[in-house]
Amino acid sequence: MPGLESRLNGVWYGKQEPPLVLRLLSRAYRQALHWRGPANSRKLPVPVVVVGNFTIGGTGKTPLIVALVEHLKRNGRRPGVVSRGYGRSGKSAHTLDDRSTAVQSGDEPLLIYRRTQVPVQVDSDRLAAAGRLIGIGCDVIVSDDGLQHRNLPRHIEIEVYDADRGYGNGRLLPAGPLREYPRQVDMRVGNGMAYDPHPDFGMQLQLRSCVRLHDGARRVLSEFSGEPVHAVAGIGNPGRFFKALDAEGIRIVEHPFPDHHRFQASDLPGGTVLMTEKDAVKCLEFGRTDLWAVPAESKLSEDFFRAFEELLDRAGDAHA
Repeated sequence: MPGLESRLNGVWYGKQEPPLVLRLLSRAYRQALHWRGPANSRKLPVPVVVVGNFTIGGTGKTPLIVALVEHLKRNGRRPGVVSRGYGRSGKSAHTLDDRSTAVQSGDEPLLIYRRTQVPVQVDSDRLAAAGRLIGIGCDVIVSDDGLQHRNLPRHIEIEVYDADRGYGNGRLLPAGPLREYPRQVDMRVGNGMAYDPHPDFGMQLQLRSCVRLHDGARRVLSEFSGEPVHAVAGIGNPGRFFKALDAEGIRIVEHPFPDHHRFQASDLPGGTVLMTEKDAVKCLEFGRTDLWAVPAESKLSEDFFRAFEELLDRAGDAHA
C-alpha cells in the first residue's frame, strides 16, 4: 500500500502520535460534523437498511450486503440496493445492467449487482435512488454505506467493523480513521470474529473457488498451492486477503494497491494473478487468460439473521 495511504494507516493503527497538522485538521473536521443538518425525518413506504462503518477503509461491508440481499431474496422479498458509487466517473444517476462497467458505477455496486442480480441504483442522492427502486417494485432498500448520509431516512442501521483493527487510535479524520465517533446502531458486526460476542455479531469471510476473468472457468484454491502466484488487492485492508491466501497454503507475491484503485493493464504483474472480486470487476476487459477472481462469502450465524428479521418485521409494523 504505497504512498500517503500507507503512511496514514501507520499513524491510524500504530502507536505513534499523529503529526500536529493532522490533529489540527481533525479538529476542523470535527467542527464540520457539528455543522451538518438534521437527519431527514421523512418516512419511506418500505424498510430501509443502511450498512456502513464508522471508519474509513474496508471492513467487509460489501460481502455483508451480498449476504443480506441473498437472505431477503430467499425469504420472498424484492430488495434493491442504492449506492453513491465511490470511484466512478461522472455524477449522473446510473441504473446497473449487464453492460455496466466499474467506471460507470464504481467497483462495489458492480460487484453487488453481478453477485445478486437485484436492482442496483447509483446516485449521489441516495434518497432519489431509493425512490426509483421503490417505483419499480422493490420492497426493501439496502444502502451500500451511508451511516453518515443524513438525507436518506432509515429503519435499520448495521455497522461493520474490522475485529482486528477496531477503531485504530480512536481519532477523527485525518488524524485517525474515524468518519464520526461511534454511536448507537441497531446491529454491529465484527468482521473476523467466529462467534457472536453479545450484543455484537461475528462474521467470517470464506474464500470460494476462483473464477477466471476471460471465460468464467473455475479452479479450487488448493490447485494453486504448487505454483508461485501473484496476489493483487486494492481494498481497505489488503493484508486480510493476503493472509487468507497464505492460510490456504498458496505461495504468493503480494501486490497491495490503494482502496478503490482504478487498475490499468500495466499495473498487473506477469504470470498467474489472484485478485479480489472488487478488483476483478475493473480488470474484465484486459484480455488476459491468467487473471483469477477469488470471491469471498460471509459466514454469519442464524442468530444474526433472526435478529435482522425481527428488526425488519418491526420496521414493517411501523408502516402498517
